[in-house]
Amino acid sequence: MMVETHMRKQVPLQWWFRMAVLLSLIFFGACSDSSESVSFRKGLKTAPPPSPVKLNTNNFTQVVIDNGIVSLNLSKPGGYIIGLYYDGATNILSQKNNENDRGYLDVVWNGAGKPSFFERIHGTNFSVIEESDTLVEVSFLKTWTASLEGSSVPINIDIRYILRSGDSGFYSYAIFTRPPGFPAVTVYQVRIVYKLDDGRFHYMAISDTRQRKMPTAEDRITGQVLAYPEAVLLTKATDPQIRGEVDDKYQYSSENKDNSVHGWITEDDSAPVGFWVITPSNEFRNAGPTKQDLTSHVGPVSLSMFTSTHYGGKKVIMDFAKGEAYKKVFGPIFVYLNSFPIKTPFKSLWSDAVQQLSNEEKKWPYDFIGSKDFFPPNQRGTLSGRLQVKDGGGVAQPAKSSYIGLALPGDEGSWQTESKGYQFWTQTDKDGSFSITNIVPGKYNLYAWVPGFIGDFKYQINVIKPGDNIHLGTLVFNPPRNGPTLWEIGIPDRSAAEFYVPDPNPKLVNRLYLNDSINRFRQYGLWARYTDLYPKNDLIFTVGVSDYHKDWFYAQVTRSIGESQFVATTWQIQFQLENIIKGGNYTLQLALASASNSQLEVRFNKPKENPPYFSTEPQIGDDNAIARHGIHGLYKLYTVAVNSNQLVKGNNIIYLTQSIVKGLFEGVMYDYIRLESPPTTSKQT
Repeated sequence: MMVETHMRKQVPLQWWFRMAVLLSLIFFGACSDSSESVSFRKGLKTAPPPSPVKLNTNNFTQVVIDNGIVSLNLSKPGGYIIGLYYDGATNILSQKNNENDRGYLDVVWNGAGKPSFFERIHGTNFSVIEESDTLVEVSFLKTWTASLEGSSVPINIDIRYILRSGDSGFYSYAIFTRPPGFPAVTVYQVRIVYKLDDGRFHYMAISDTRQRKMPTAEDRITGQVLAYPEAVLLTKATDPQIRGEVDDKYQYSSENKDNSVHGWITEDDSAPVGFWVITPSNEFRNAGPTKQDLTSHVGPVSLSMFTSTHYGGKKVIMDFAKGEAYKKVFGPIFVYLNSFPIKTPFKSLWSDAVQQLSNEEKKWPYDFIGSKDFFPPNQRGTLSGRLQVKDGGGVAQPAKSSYIGLALPGDEGSWQTESKGYQFWTQTDKDGSFSITNIVPGKYNLYAWVPGFIGDFKYQINVIKPGDNIHLGTLVFNPPRNGPTLWEIGIPDRSAAEFYVPDPNPKLVNRLYLNDSINRFRQYGLWARYTDLYPKNDLIFTVGVSDYHKDWFYAQVTRSIGESQFVATTWQIQFQLENIIKGGNYTLQLALASASNSQLEVRFNKPKENPPYFSTEPQIGDDNAIARHGIHGLYKLYTVAVNSNQLVKGNNIIYLTQSIVKGLFEGVMYDYIRLESPPTTSKQT
């Protein structure tokens, strides 16, 4: 799990904040137990013992759980979060919204041949799982029956909430169960949504560098909708510092490996409060560590995304056949609340939230979960080993900083579209060693990819049992290669970030990213800059002369030739060959970082050849990474055998045509391109 952590080390700063709390006690009299955030209360030697957890189920329509710090009000039996109170303050959630539209779990699904359906999950049976002075866990179960066919997703869904003594927040998780005999269904998205009080929460933080005061929902309503509804030009924003910017929830997406803590701060309060969604493990999320998804956005809204098709398209759905049984636990996640008694350091609530994330990661997997379907630490397994990479006839070397993990059995690379099972990932150290811990028992393959090398590694593990501690020894990955490299463009890292990412249209900026060299690709409308740079003729890249950092546009998109009129684009790679090796095939390794409703055609020295020498499937990809400000979607590698008669001594040209033209967003992002000579050099001309 990767999180920016440099702010965690600000111990002197946090010491001053704790002193401020202590001084407030001295100068302003004794405060109640709920007057400071728990994280800083722990730093005071005089802190009182935590209050017991109290459960009130006497109300016919509500369940209230309170630990003296946090009070959680839940609808009964629906299980919606209708009230969240911290330190005796007013409801943190939006009271403007209906009770079923403040905090809830939803599923997007469809039955066979039916349109997709958005469903807020409504419990039909409330029960108490555990009740004590130290912990309360409650359940809101939605049980599917045949009478619900077509109106409710055919999955039994148990939504659980846990409040513990002394915790400045609560835990939430969901258990999905399909007994045999349930009808077929396709699930596109599973998430928990929190909609906060828009009168208080204005400042959003999703990483050390991605933080800002946000527009309001009203700013979006009065703005100008751009190429799609999520993107709005804020023409009438109430704050002049925000007016004229573009807001789009996809600009705040993160990869699963980085999407561990995000939330909001009440910037304008005299005693700022922070609301944070903390995800201590990615094991229950879909499509692996590099899958991108939403975090927080204008509303104010915070999301816990469990599965979705964002940046992956239909390949990452959960598709259940008729009668297919299933069980999985999504979560738990932790909703953390914190505060300071003074306004000045409000941004440091983020630092405290990052520290709390570290605390939750150390406790994972939790040992206090009431469901027997959640595997505690003593029922999980461990897998370790060492990965080396041997490229062609070279010497095996440590596969350092490789992504390596377990997912359901499948083909090489299938982990990036796998959404039903659990996944467990880590990165190798400098000598290629790895240890994957806390593995839920089950059937798995071991998968890996190594930055700097193309292709995917797979090793069949089969079954991991409770308590297993398996050491695999040294494994060797042989990445795809048919011959020596003649030339290459880019870096094989499954991203287009190393290519030329243009400056945004100055009238369509998000100021958060104006000076952010790492996240500059998140600006709106960068696809249109291709037409600005190449209004009449397409990109030409000359091997040995051009610089892919400057001369290779980050995405091959359509070109605009007028309002709502677009044409296909053909890029050229020009290169020299001193000799032609006859009797063998050259190889073009073509790695794509993304594809959106595209067809890529490849021609060698014959720009009008029809059919092309090579073409991808008629339509590849629907990850929408171009429109949604991603720098990658799903990775795909094409290995093209090139007959030597396609090439000539001297100047050669490869023509790359993205031939599908329907609108703005058809296109591909390249990860890496390499031309290899034949494996033998016996006959040259």
